[in-house]
Amino acid sequence: FYVWNAPMHPLWQSPLTIPGGTRQSPINIQWRDSVYDPFLKPLKISYDPTTCLHIWNNGYSFLVEFDDSTDKSIIVGGPLENQYRLKQFHFHWGAINDWGSEHTVDSKFYPAELHLVHWNAVDYPSFEDAVMEGNGLAVIGVFLKLGARHEGLQTLVDALPAVRHKDTVIEFDEFDPSCLIPSCPDYWTYAGSLTTPPLTESVTWIIKKKPIEVDEDQLEAFRTLLFTSDGEEERRMVDNFRPLQPLMNRTVRSSFQPQLSP
Repeated sequence: FYVWNAPMHPLWQSPLTIPGGTRQSPINIQWRDSVYDPFLKPLKISYDPTTCLHIWNNGYSFLVEFDDSTDKSIIVGGPLENQYRLKQFHFHWGAINDWGSEHTVDSKFYPAELHLVHWNAVDYPSFEDAVMEGNGLAVIGVFLKLGARHEGLQTLVDALPAVRHKDTVIEFDEFDPSCLIPSCPDYWTYAGSLTTPPLTESVTWIIKKKPIEVDEDQLEAFRTLLFTSDGEEERRMVDNFRPLQPLMNRTVRSSFQPQLSP
């Protein structure tokens, strides 16, 4: 079946492609075509739970936002040349469990995908500046698959009814998003773009190989959110992912040897 017959969120209706864009995201990651790079370092993640500020339904996902005025919540290593500060994280998901992730692996969809968005505060004075530059952002992508209930995620799920409508914000403090990142160090990395406007080609993507497990109820909680504001005709927040983009002449590197994997 083709997912793309689903009604597209207005956010992506135009333009669906950047004229002349050569590093758009998301992409399909071909396991066998990814190139093992022995020089890729392990990714070091150091988040301070006290930097978590609030949850915001911005009309296409819910964002958990962080205080990024200091280097308290950062990532370093992996494919990155310096450290990057955590700005926010959010998810993309489908109406049903057969699709929902933005990236795919060997054309397989996961029901949801987590994005932890970081910016290069060494080279740029602000997040807004970093968004416009080739090495400005680093996003960790984590696939969610159906399985056991995820205790770390549940804290977040419990808060979602309060941000059901677009433009609602609630305080949400003392949360450590590293609980949402699989312990397996393996990842793919490639040069890409934001998957929501402005779609700028500023992202070093770090896609974790191993998914995390969440249960049916937790995914359903995402689907109870709304694209619409209070008082508008309700539209369920589902299928909030961008269609796959062409790889063009990019290489996807892996931190692990593909032939040692299934």
